[in-house]
Amino acid sequence: MKKTLIAIFSFTILLLVQSCSSTKEIESIPVEERYAKAKLLFDDGDYLEAIEEFKIVTVQFQGSDYGDDAQFFLAECRFIRGEYILASAEYDNLVRLMPNSPFATVARFKRAESFYQLSPKSQLDQKYTRYAIDNFQTYIEYSPSDSLVKDAETKITELTQKLSRKMFDGGKLYYRMEYYKAAISYFEKLIQDYHDTPYVDDGMLWKAKCQNERKDFAGTILTLNELQIKYPDTDLKEEISELQKKNQEDKKEYEEDQQQRKMSINE
Repeated sequence: MKKTLIAIFSFTILLLVQSCSSTKEIESIPVEERYAKAKLLFDDGDYLEAIEEFKIVTVQFQGSDYGDDAQFFLAECRFIRGEYILASAEYDNLVRLMPNSPFATVARFKRAESFYQLSPKSQLDQKYTRYAIDNFQTYIEYSPSDSLVKDAETKITELTQKLSRKMFDGGKLYYRMEYYKAAISYFEKLIQDYHDTPYVDDGMLWKAKCQNERKDFAGTILTLNELQIKYPDTDLKEEISELQKKNQEDKKEYEEDQQQRKMSINE
């Protein structure tokens, strides 16, 4: 037992000595050489090694002239490797800790771009899609005249359409399950929140279909009239006409059935 304790103690001392030696080696390299080494690794595409070197600069020399450069290229390493969650965090560190850095503007854009890369197909959860939209909007607010604003606006439009598509598909799913009230909620949210996307006229048509199924014949007509007024050039004119006709027939059939029920009760 005593020998074992001595061996453990000796091993611990050895580790401490190696650690101290390593720390002295790190500290002995001037920041400009450390950064130059990291940048050379980055330029050569050795991103894993570059990450470690940039980390040393950001931790030990954060207040130096190389601190924000190292932080930015550390984030770039993560982004290039497809580690988008880590990349977004590193870009965020630069924006928060070094807001006056010349890299701050592009870092805001790349933070949003990281979430954009994580945005999945419309059928899946859209958490990262919303993060991307929010961060692109933040970037535009801070740098409205930057050269990448047009790209950011294009991507916001694309991502917003993805969210509206998910809302539309959700409403259709509830319609097919015959949960018409829930479907109407989805279509109404689509109409309200995504009024400038291509799915709004479709959403209004499907809302009217739900209302018809719920025998809300007056509501069906109101929705279809609103659709025709707001979107006179819609390509859904034939479907609108068919639903109007169906709504009239269903209403007539429903009223006749109600009348017969009253007569049966009176008899």
